[in-house]
Amino acid sequence: MPDPHSARTARANPRHADKPAPSRGRPTPPRTDQRTLFTRLVEFLSPGPDSKEELISALAEAEQRELIEPESRKMLEGVLRMAEQCAGDAMVAAPRMDLLDIDAPYEQLLNSVIHTAHSRFPVYEGKRDNIIGILMAKDLLKLQRSPDLNLRTLLRPAVFVPESKGLNELLRDFRSNRNHLAIVIDEFGNTAGLITIEDVLEEIVGEIEDEFDEKDGESDIYTLADGSQRVAGDTAIHDVNEAFDTELPEDEFDTIGGLVADQLGRVPRRRESVQVGPLVFSVMLTRGGAVRWFKVTRAAAGDEGGER
Repeated sequence: MPDPHSARTARANPRHADKPAPSRGRPTPPRTDQRTLFTRLVEFLSPGPDSKEELISALAEAEQRELIEPESRKMLEGVLRMAEQCAGDAMVAAPRMDLLDIDAPYEQLLNSVIHTAHSRFPVYEGKRDNIIGILMAKDLLKLQRSPDLNLRTLLRPAVFVPESKGLNELLRDFRSNRNHLAIVIDEFGNTAGLITIEDVLEEIVGEIEDEFDEKDGESDIYTLADGSQRVAGDTAIHDVNEAFDTELPEDEFDTIGGLVADQLGRVPRRRESVQVGPLVFSVMLTRGGAVRWFKVTRAAAGDEGGER
């Protein structure tokens, strides 16, 4: 039989009649929205960007308002754009690849390594399209100490990727597999080029500087070990004409970099070669959308054409 006293108590305090028993655990703190009313109002009236283009525009606006640094904005844009790029967009094309012949004598291999100054080289057998492995430059020193050592034993497996492989995925593979170079192949299985982890990172951070970047205290025109000339992109055309005894036009452009870009129709990329008059300009380093250093050689006799 129900207790009439309890019933009267419930009727007298209706708000407490159905109140659950207090929890014996730690009390749950009330949930609070840390955003201010103004912030919530702005988010309601101005929703976030709906496309990648709007996001890039928002980053540019943030830079103008000095919320982020220019370099940070460039890197964030690079990350966004890299998601749409593939290996074929950032690779070094096959004709410009520096390769080693497995059957070449040691002295020739050593000269190639010193001349190009790379740390890794694709090695081919028979024809350039037949890549059989990758040689580390430091491993070549082992042949000097042990001439009887077979070069094939020093080769490391080559990694092959299709032109369509996304740069995001490729960077993830480089990091997980600890590879720094991959051979890019086209849809028919032919060698289209090569790509390194540096090439991928440069899509984010821009051209990575190397030992050729610092020119303080150096001449704009410098003789290399092989007899060719290293010429700064901002060297006056007049100085180039005097150094090479040429007559390149000086009317429309002041610097050799501007003249070469006009000849090509755009700023040349690293490792591209452009012929202007009797000289061939090979890009050694670019930075900030301009050529920092050219390697300049003379064209073959009788060849006064334009772009190579």
